[in-house]
Amino acid sequence: MTAPGRFYQVSHLDALEAESIFVMREVVAEMERPVLLFSGGKDSIVMLRLAQKAFAP
Repeated sequence: MTAPGRFYQVSHLDALEAESIFVMREVVAEMERPVLLFSGGKDSIVMLRLAQKAFAP
């Protein structure tokens, strides 16, 4: 239990991750057939992991 006046603080990376997941979900909601291009590089792997977090059951 937290004391009054104390708030949960989200780290900078957690906030960026949440925003990225939000953007991915918005794109999927707006587009008919969205695509995620995958090259196997580190950027693609990060995007794939974000997509897993956004859409995994």
